[in-house]
Amino acid sequence: MREAAGQGPEVQQLRGGLSALGLELVLDFINTSCLARLEREEEPPVLEELIEAASYLQVTPLLHLLLSQVRLANCLELHNLAQIYGLQDLQDACLNFMADNYYQVLRRPEAQPQLLLPYVLRQQLLERRMKGTAALVAIGNFVGPSSLGWFSPEDSPCSMLRYNEVLQRWLPLPNNLPSDLVNVRGYGSAVLDNYLFLVGGYRITSQEIAAAHCYNPCLNEWSQMASMNQKRSNFKLLAVSGKLYAIGGQSLSNVECYNPEHDWWNFVTSLPTPLAEFSACECKGKIYVMGGYTTRDRNLNILQYCPTSDNWTNFELCDIHIRKQQMLSVEETIYIVGGCIHELSKNKKSSQNEDMLTVQSYNTATREWLYLKENTSKSGLNLTCTLHNDGIYILTRDVTSSTSLEHRVFLKYNIFSDSWESLRHFPTFGQNMLVCSMYLPNTIEV
Repeated sequence: MREAAGQGPEVQQLRGGLSALGLELVLDFINTSCLARLEREEEPPVLEELIEAASYLQVTPLLHLLLSQVRLANCLELHNLAQIYGLQDLQDACLNFMADNYYQVLRRPEAQPQLLLPYVLRQQLLERRMKGTAALVAIGNFVGPSSLGWFSPEDSPCSMLRYNEVLQRWLPLPNNLPSDLVNVRGYGSAVLDNYLFLVGGYRITSQEIAAAHCYNPCLNEWSQMASMNQKRSNFKLLAVSGKLYAIGGQSLSNVECYNPEHDWWNFVTSLPTPLAEFSACECKGKIYVMGGYTTRDRNLNILQYCPTSDNWTNFELCDIHIRKQQMLSVEETIYIVGGCIHELSKNKKSSQNEDMLTVQSYNTATREWLYLKENTSKSGLNLTCTLHNDGIYILTRDVTSSTSLEHRVFLKYNIFSDSWESLRHFPTFGQNMLVCSMYLPNTIEV
């Protein structure tokens, strides 16, 4: 500091790059041990002056306190300042906060153009969202603890479970479905950016809905998103290239696309015709739709949708008819699980017993079908399945089970060895079940 002589009050001019405001903020902290001015929204931005002064004067307690001051309104600016001043702990705190609240950060209405997320930062945040443990999560209307003793008697009924692969048992997840989702059926589900979306469906009163909810495992929180423009149920919801696509539904051919960055839905090109009991999945950035029924006949076309051109094409004509399948993809191969299959070739007859668990594969590059191993003792209808690690994990039932409250069996189909593995019985009765694979934070034991 240098004293400037002159008439009137003495003026202290700061040298060395520090601002008077920055020094004042640091002195306030030293005197009060808090950052009161940061919490007053009416104050002008002071972060740069504060961090500059605290870094220059090496006020470590103040810099440490900033780790707990990361908010949606300041996370981007704090991250940029942490990079400039080499504050690695603060930078990590900002990255963790932005990863945990990824969609909210993308949507910040007050964000200035210079603070928008660049592509490299987005990839960093998405990688951090996947830093936990990949785990199977089950959702459903579960009816209390089972007699198998996997839950303790004091456990209350829950609607979310996680699978511990080491213990080989399902454990309650410390959260439940939002109350307005408990009795919704026929919804679409998809995992995008490690968020689980449950969209649309119908209530037990048969009233279709357009509402959309998502579960964020990083925060163990549910939140409501923008509703679809069209109420729909028994449709397919797919994640493709950072967006969601809601395809068809009861007597519907229209398709909607959801952009999580803007939290809105818009219509894209419709299916060529309405379909019922069809199957669909994403494969190599495109959508494939198979089977089901048109308003007049069986659908034997494999339809392909390209999001870039917003166009549907007839990809291939099948010589089999499939319906009610679940479809998943690995690289260019689509796996078709369960459902009903009818051979249309004159030399082949369809099986009299449609209710068996089968797996087929279809290679979108070679257009080759393969019939994989069957499991005749398990049902292929009304199942739920997901890709996880090296296999397809399936919740289904024994073919002899016909109760309204179905007791599910838990299976794994290994896609590399074409083999089945029977896992332990699902621990509770229930309906309307869904199984998916997500990354859970390591703070939740899996």
